[in-house]
Amino acid sequence: MSVIQTIRDKGAKISVILIALSLVGFILMDAFTGRSNLFGGNSTTLGTVNGKKIDYIDFNKKYQAESDYRQQQGYPMDDRGRQQLNESVWNQEVTKILAQEEFNRLGITIGKNEVNDILFGNNPPQDLKQRFTDPKTNQYDVEQAKQFMLQWKRSKNESDRQQLSSYIESLEMNRMMEKYASLLINSVNVPKWFVEKQNIENSQIAKISYVKVPYTTIADSTVKVTDADIADYISKHKEEFKQDQETRNIEYIVFDGRPSHNDSVAVIEKLQAQKEEFKNTNDIKTFLAKSGSSPTFYDSYITKGEIKQPNKDSILKTPVGEVVGPYPDANSYAIARMIGIKQWPDTVKVRHILIATNQQNQQGQLIPVRADSTAKKLADSIQIAIKNGANFDTLCLKYSDDGTKDKGGVYDNVTTGRMVPEFNDFIFDHKAGDKGVVKTDYGYHYIEVLSQKGSSPAYKIAYLTKSIEPSSATDDSVNNAASQFAGNSLDRKAFDDNFEKTLKAKGINKLLAMDIQPGDASVNQVLVSRALVKAIFAAKKGEVIKIPVANNYVVATVTDINEAGTQSVTKARPLVESILLKRKKAQQIIQKIGKVSTLEAVSTAMNQPVQVADSLRMSGGAFGFEPRVVGASFNPANNGKTVAEPIEGNEGVFAIKVDNISATPVANANIDDQRKQLIQALQQRQGYPTQVLIKTATIKDNRSKFF
Repeated sequence: MSVIQTIRDKGAKISVILIALSLVGFILMDAFTGRSNLFGGNSTTLGTVNGKKIDYIDFNKKYQAESDYRQQQGYPMDDRGRQQLNESVWNQEVTKILAQEEFNRLGITIGKNEVNDILFGNNPPQDLKQRFTDPKTNQYDVEQAKQFMLQWKRSKNESDRQQLSSYIESLEMNRMMEKYASLLINSVNVPKWFVEKQNIENSQIAKISYVKVPYTTIADSTVKVTDADIADYISKHKEEFKQDQETRNIEYIVFDGRPSHNDSVAVIEKLQAQKEEFKNTNDIKTFLAKSGSSPTFYDSYITKGEIKQPNKDSILKTPVGEVVGPYPDANSYAIARMIGIKQWPDTVKVRHILIATNQQNQQGQLIPVRADSTAKKLADSIQIAIKNGANFDTLCLKYSDDGTKDKGGVYDNVTTGRMVPEFNDFIFDHKAGDKGVVKTDYGYHYIEVLSQKGSSPAYKIAYLTKSIEPSSATDDSVNNAASQFAGNSLDRKAFDDNFEKTLKAKGINKLLAMDIQPGDASVNQVLVSRALVKAIFAAKKGEVIKIPVANNYVVATVTDINEAGTQSVTKARPLVESILLKRKKAQQIIQKIGKVSTLEAVSTAMNQPVQVADSLRMSGGAFGFEPRVVGASFNPANNGKTVAEPIEGNEGVFAIKVDNISATPVANANIDDQRKQLIQALQQRQGYPTQVLIKTATIKDNRSKFF
């Protein structure tokens, strides 16, 4: 099913519109595998969207199918990877429900004939079009595409049939979304009177004199914002401080479990013990594989400029057959063995045709796509055909599986080490004009060396490496230290006191993590651990927990529990406090200024200069973002007058005098053209009504009860 896998890879792009409608903030818990007593009752409802249930069993089928596929493709399925997948599946389920409600309300549907048109019409999906377009005629081969879809539908593999169903479903959803978006976009209108009013406003220009009293003239320390002040502000702006689910804040300490000096010494000793065997072995690949050495042995030659080892100058001085090391290399120690030295070109230009037996996915894994015997036979046939006068470019375009097929299979300025070893050996060890078939892990390559430049020594070097890992003794030591601290910190006060007494002087930091959500897979994007997040939500406020995370141990205390609904004063304070500080400062300044009689009097009283803005526009322009000041400046009632009341602005309090208001001609004042431009701009911004759908939906997420 290699073709299906290719379609499956590219088919993910079709669901971009679905992802664009993803509902931010809904994050699924960890993987749904191996759970006993999973449901804690008879309910299997993960959540509801406007009363419509999302069932665990149906959801899990989709999750598992995608999870299996991602693992086959080499995607990392750790806590973070599982969270991302779960979030994606949940978002798509929620989005489909919300979108389908809109489709039903508006009568938007997709029939069988329209599905056929999507697949086989004038604008087929890009993946199908690319796969089934004849390179000779550049025409989409509908019959081949139909046969492929029929084979996919009749596959005995249930996973393949499920993938087909999901693929068709995503195409249908995509088409209905296009229809829905078209309705919204074409409903945009800008009335003529609006453009005329905007032109009048844009033509106005004001000259004002003003005194600005910055808020910085009052020290923050002299203004107190109480919990009551914040609670009052929240009550008047409840919509801005709603949260859909409970979140938690913690303080935590990381007990560092990195390898110790003794662990490094142990690695060096192990390498020393293997040094002689590494030097004398005739089967380097097998030896390195058994030793667990990484990276994989590159069994070819590389010039000095392509060698990335930190101490390569010392390594390159090593005689052939000898070894050097152990030496430090990032988080490892290594021994290098000089296997051979050759004089090779610096760069090579080649062209080739790849008949693939395997294809590499995004994670570097090789996926079988063709039998070895079939590939070998085709490669040999190509070699014979070219030898008998067949056009290389034509055969390359028709048969090659390499990304360079549209460019004649050419690789230019190739340096050593860029290609797999067998390919590297052929193109640098042969002279310009040489041709041949070479087998690599990717398949069979028909190669022609076009030209070569320069000459330098090239080296074949093997590296025996061992990573430095914490030993059991190191782990025990760190675990004991964390346990002792946690045992002496029975509540938050003890946690803080214990930190001050025992850890702060050692340079260990106490860290803060806020707004942790129940479905998170990490804390502060650094501590990747579902177990840690679960423990945080299982704990009571003030409770202290200890959890292993990677090689470290984390001791944390829950400092705040932010219930779903209106945010607490504690959570809202960081945002609201700055707003209220300005407001209280403004009240003090306004009280001190009193009624404004003249700007000179305000200037003297507040020790601030009188300034002039002589080209003020409705947009504010260089004056800054001060909408209250701009509004007062263009109020016809204020023209030629000193405004009696001080104005509370964003950066300070203003006393202003409007010297005059005039008008200038408006450039390009064609009303019809302006309307068209505004409508086009609004249509481009319209997109999909994600936020509207979210705000108008009633979404209940019960996943935390399941996982």
